[in-house]
Amino acid sequence: MKVFSLIMVGLTSTLIVSCVPSRRLKNCEKNNTTTESKYRTLQSEQENCKEKLAADDVTIQSMQNQMNGDNVSSADNARKSKMSLGLKDAYIRQLQESIAHKDSIALVLVNNLRNALGSNADINITIEKGVVYVDISDHLLFSSGKYAVTEMAKEALGKIATVFQDQPQIQFLVEGRTDNAPYKDGLLLDNWDLSVKRATAVVRIFQNVYHILPSRMTAAGRSEYVPMASNDTKDGKAANRITRIMILPELDQFFKLLEQPGN
Repeated sequence: MKVFSLIMVGLTSTLIVSCVPSRRLKNCEKNNTTTESKYRTLQSEQENCKEKLAADDVTIQSMQNQMNGDNVSSADNARKSKMSLGLKDAYIRQLQESIAHKDSIALVLVNNLRNALGSNADINITIEKGVVYVDISDHLLFSSGKYAVTEMAKEALGKIATVFQDQPQIQFLVEGRTDNAPYKDGLLLDNWDLSVKRATAVVRIFQNVYHILPSRMTAAGRSEYVPMASNDTKDGKAANRITRIMILPELDQFFKLLEQPGN
């Protein structure tokens, strides 16, 4: 019995000893499996984080590039706007200088005409908006209802022609005007004809007697339809019976400026 008991005790001890490492092993294996699973999960999460970080880096770089591009674009637009404003400012200054030049010529013409003609009640010289007007009464130029220039008028026209000859760049318009009294001579049709014939008579004096180039002159008639004053009075009618010489502005200079590239 004692031997059997010892044998049983030994077997039991052996079994106990052998079972403990087995459970521990299983537990370790289980723990290892869990740890490996957690490790793989963490590894996967780490990879996901890396991919996300890489994607974020791309996004950030794209945003930076876009911002840099926007900054460059804004800078370019600012430079272009500045250049455009500079060109416009230069263009405006050029126009202002051209207008000032034209006004200076107009003032010189007025002074020269007044000095050449002196004091004459039948000739009125004015300047309006840079345009010079020389209004000559028909009392000086023509007989009533006629369009032949009087000898007395040719002297005054000669003084005007001298000023024009000193300014070969200018062009001018000779414009005949009448009052509203009907034309009755019979040689012409009406006041339209009379106003135009008076203008062409003055132009021919400038061309044939004083040798002003015909290309510098224009002849026109206004008849009674653009009165200078009311035709209801004698003085008003007299004010309307005039021949107007209008110094034309140098429009070709302004057209050239307007045709410049970028305007």
